[in-house]
Amino acid sequence: MQIAIPIYDGVTALDAIGPYEPLSRIPGADVRFVGAEPGPKECDTRALSLVAGYSVEEVLSPDVIVVPGGEGSRRESGDALLPWIRSVHPTTRWTTSVCTGSLLLGKAGVLDGLEATSHWIYLDMLRDYGAKPSHDRVVEQGKVVTAAGVSSGIDMALRLIQLEAGDELAKAIQLSIEYDPQPPFDAGSPDKAPDQLVELVRAVERGQADDGG
Repeated sequence: MQIAIPIYDGVTALDAIGPYEPLSRIPGADVRFVGAEPGPKECDTRALSLVAGYSVEEVLSPDVIVVPGGEGSRRESGDALLPWIRSVHPTTRWTTSVCTGSLLLGKAGVLDGLEATSHWIYLDMLRDYGAKPSHDRVVEQGKVVTAAGVSSGIDMALRLIQLEAGDELAKAIQLSIEYDPQPPFDAGSPDKAPDQLVELVRAVERGQADDGG
């Protein structure tokens, strides 16, 4: 199974690496980080780079694509991947996204008429691409699977493993990466966090978007 993770300048690292870790443990998986051009891609924190080992011209028929989000999904660095997403989607077994990676799927025309999710701050933007926003953490619409904010990519990857290879392998991989979340706070959703915290995070995110992020 060939799994392609397209990356670009401004990508959020965990959006890509979160699903990569469990998916890479599928027996026979061939995971490839793909870029419009090969080479390092600076993450949105500017403190880390991920390397695209392949160009889009070298990965033409992946079985699975996992499109990560990040500030670059809302500007040209992410948009450079749109022709590739459009070209490979018809023949994938699974077309997926994490966080605002769903905006790239939307721009590519993949989400028209489908339910989809994204980071809660940008969820309503999916309407611009004909999608129906959902607050679910992982949304399945046929072969199109979208995951909500950053950390949800791990949940989505385990679900894909379950669908492809069954419960036992999915559980074994969950155990092997010791994915047993026990956060110190119950503030990981706008439905649970205090209103003032929600507004603070919204203001910070919107400020970064207005600055070109």
